[in-house]
Amino acid sequence: MGRLVYSMNVSADGFVADADGEFGWGEPDEEVLAAINEATAGAGTYLYGRRIYELMHVWETEPEFAHGEGASGDFARIWQRAEKIVYSTTLDDVLTANTQLKRAFDPDEVRSLVAAADGDVTIEGPTLAAHALQHGLIDVAHCWVHPLVLGGGLPFWPDQRLGLRLQRVRSFASGVVELVHSVR
Repeated sequence: MGRLVYSMNVSADGFVADADGEFGWGEPDEEVLAAINEATAGAGTYLYGRRIYELMHVWETEPEFAHGEGASGDFARIWQRAEKIVYSTTLDDVLTANTQLKRAFDPDEVRSLVAAADGDVTIEGPTLAAHALQHGLIDVAHCWVHPLVLGGGLPFWPDQRLGLRLQRVRSFASGVVELVHSVR
């Protein structure tokens, strides 16, 4: 049985995108990306909303990312071999292999997928994750907290009370802090 892991880069004030919808501030350096690779290497399936998928598909569709060196190349290989499910009512088609497009998030289907998984299933994108949190599906929240304050934007956490239990803290030379919480 797998776990459903909500994983994202987050600003120190809890946002995944700034007020203009930009994510670029969260690009990890090689040390942090190597840790992300370590954390996600065992994930067999990634669940995405449209916006995150459109950000991530470059790891297969853009040669400079898809065939990179070092931690970036490792991430591309991890990402390409994983199954991906994209939930969108507006996306016409997917651009990558091992990728399904679904029009609606079905909590029972996700629960069954996670229960049958050999490894972790990750969910990325706060809008999609909010649906999973609402249905009590997320087991772990894995945040890569960057040392900057955005002052607003798209929040990591939904407007919902959640109990968390800290599992791990790790800091990096760049000032990024990895936080892993189990979700009660």
